[in-house]
Amino acid sequence: MKASQGIEIEKKYDVGDDATVPALAELPGVARVGNPHTAELEAVYFDTDRHTLASRRITLRRRTGGIDAGWHLKLPPEAPAGSGTEPQQRRELHAPLGQPGVVPDILIARVQAHLRGTEVAPVVRLETRRTTYALYGEDGGHLADLADDQVEATRLHGPADEQPQRWREWELELVDGGPELFGPAEELLAAAGARPAGHASKLARALGGVSKGRGEQKEESPAALMAGKKAPAAAVVTVYVAEQLRQLLAEDAAVRLEEPEGVHDMRSAVRRIRSVLAAYRKLYRAVPVRRLRDELHWLGLLLGEPRDAEVLLGHLRAHLDELPPGEGADAAREQVERKAGAAFDAGYRRLQEALQSGRYFRLLDDLEGFCSRPPVLSQAVAPGRTITTKVVEKSARRLRRSQKAAAHARRGIAHENALHQVRKDAKRLRHVAESAGLVRGKRARKVAKAAHQQQKILGDYHDAVIARNLLQTLEAGHGLPETTAEALAVLRARQAELMDAAEAKYRKARKKSRDQLLPRVI
Repeated sequence: MKASQGIEIEKKYDVGDDATVPALAELPGVARVGNPHTAELEAVYFDTDRHTLASRRITLRRRTGGIDAGWHLKLPPEAPAGSGTEPQQRRELHAPLGQPGVVPDILIARVQAHLRGTEVAPVVRLETRRTTYALYGEDGGHLADLADDQVEATRLHGPADEQPQRWREWELELVDGGPELFGPAEELLAAAGARPAGHASKLARALGGVSKGRGEQKEESPAALMAGKKAPAAAVVTVYVAEQLRQLLAEDAAVRLEEPEGVHDMRSAVRRIRSVLAAYRKLYRAVPVRRLRDELHWLGLLLGEPRDAEVLLGHLRAHLDELPPGEGADAAREQVERKAGAAFDAGYRRLQEALQSGRYFRLLDDLEGFCSRPPVLSQAVAPGRTITTKVVEKSARRLRRSQKAAAHARRGIAHENALHQVRKDAKRLRHVAESAGLVRGKRARKVAKAAHQQQKILGDYHDAVIARNLLQTLEAGHGLPETTAEALAVLRARQAELMDAAEAKYRKARKKSRDQLLPRVI
């Protein structure tokens, strides 16, 4: 089962019981207002006993009544609530009603990285009498809806004598209209007695404000935390790691649900964090950072198994399509698909098991702990511009040493391994330069771009090496039909050509970027 999804763009307003909905047809662009429609809604919200989801501004509910009855999962807003006239933008996923107490797996998978093995249960029941006013434009398009909600909220695990909360609120939600509607609407609604809501959601109001959950940080933008280009070194690392951690948490669900590129994107986030922790390790106490790097290495290996097999399959499928049709090509395709496909399936199975493990959940806790309470040493307060320059220069020198080693390595496996090391060092320089871009700007981004170019070219080289090795293994099989052996030999020869072409391209890229990657790079 797949969940439908969309972007909810709305703004909430607190309003008194005696307020009257204003003449909405007076809003610019609104030609008419539909007849009001009233519905009785009941929503049961699910969370942990510590309100983990609510603390992260995630809501999970099962709602009956109205046109969108079913399970709803709302992910954290893209813009902070209560920011003047700016509306909240939230991704919302829907699933069918199903059973009252059984949250659909498709939605639970989306929040497992936050729940970390903890079960959810009903925490709040909301009963809402909603009167909806549809706003239409000159062309008949449905611009927005104003919902006038009379709400009764009951906490399901509160004190026995606790009384339900009751309030009234208005919600203006876009349908096909643009955000320019919100400004004039705010003036009109304010004149009718409304004021921007003091709560991010009905659930937050029902809970009376929730304490921050495990690992939850203040909602500070990178700009606020960085305090401009004068930020201390540790702040540069914190901003970069926090951004990659957000990416990792976002991709967790994609990996669990086997969505395209999920493993690749999650692996990239893991690699970036690990690279930066290694490069800036002298800013921190050794033991906690070393433990983080070790655990990230473990997770990266698990992500690498299915990802490498997936890349290998895609690489070879393209070349299999180039073979002349016949029994040999068909047999070669079958062998490649079986070998690489088995590696992908086994790797993905191990990865899925790991994502349910306490070890993985502890890693997420530790990463959040690093961002909220960095284990810094005294030099962490040194100017970020100074420290990032030194770190990028050190990474650039490391890359140049591996480039020289590859240039002098003996042809064959030693040379291939040396080029693979160049690729890894280019990747590390790229990640470190990306982090420096927060305080060093355009120059650091140029270094990252040059390093990425070498990484990408040598990635193609490495893919051809791995493909060649697999084909050699298949060719060594006993009793292989001649036509199959010939097809595999053609594929293997094609990999050798790709390796030569990639290496020639790398030499040109290295020469072109030599000035950019010299010491004093930024």
